[in-house]
Amino acid sequence: MNMEKKINILVADDHPIFRKGLVELISDVPQLFVCGEAEDGNSAIELIQLTKPSIAILDINMPGMNGFDVAKEVRSLKLPVFIIFLTMYNEEELFNKAMDLGVRGYILKECAAKDILDCILSVAKGKHYISPVISDYLVNRSMVLKINEERKSAIEKLTPMEKQILSLIAEDKTSKEIADKFFISIRTVDNHRMNICNKLSIHGSNALLKFALENKHHF
Repeated sequence: MNMEKKINILVADDHPIFRKGLVELISDVPQLFVCGEAEDGNSAIELIQLTKPSIAILDINMPGMNGFDVAKEVRSLKLPVFIIFLTMYNEEELFNKAMDLGVRGYILKECAAKDILDCILSVAKGKHYISPVISDYLVNRSMVLKINEERKSAIEKLTPMEKQILSLIAEDKTSKEIADKFFISIRTVDNHRMNICNKLSIHGSNALLKFALENKHHF
């Protein structure tokens, strides 16, 4: 993105006073230009399509379409706009949901004006930016993604039968129920269970069931 040109920004927030303050903050920076304001998610989508901003700053909780709905629609329509969530919600689950939708910035409303402007300028360069106070969320997310990749890789080592059995374990089926389904002995099912545990390095009571429940989307 050419930083010498004006960076067009759309601001969407249903609180008029906060929105006005944000617009004034952005307008004080020469290279930034507010090309539109929206008070709800539906208007935000319409204005994004109409004004074609480089960045859309969205509140999560808005009337009609909320911030997540807008992000999903932007992704579905493949609109060329970077999204920043500026929100009061300091919750890791919401942060991860935002990252999964491709949101580039996640800033808490309690942050200083400098953090908000730093976020806008970083995102304009194609980078990601999150509030320093929730940096632990990013670390946790990276660790979870790494663990999920390792688990997915391990699951790929299982045979088709072992994957079917793991899927049934996720449905809380007993060894007898699994044996009856495949017309095999309970001992054979237990052997499969042991092989699965060895391949996945799973140990302990109910550990296999827990693993199956947490990773059932991988098989």
